[in-house]
Amino acid sequence: MVYGAIAFIWIFVPAYLITGGSIGTDIINGTCVPFGAYSSHAVQMAVISSAGLIAYLLPLMLMVFCYSRIVYMLRRKVR
Repeated sequence: MVYGAIAFIWIFVPAYLITGGSIGTDIINGTCVPFGAYSSHAVQMAVISSAGLIAYLLPLMLMVFCYSRIVYMLRRKVR
């Protein structure tokens, strides 16, 4: 159960955000555009990139940094 939650949070949620998933809808020229109405392609790419960076890459890099510091300190104290 815990591994499923971790996989969901670290794999499926960022993948959903990176592929342009969004909660909002909009009506453009009388047509309903579900899940992600952006004013331009540049804005769409900026939102998707920042969501991927904030939701996936930043926490992953932070975890790698923290765990590497832990391993470094443990190896230093063992010697």
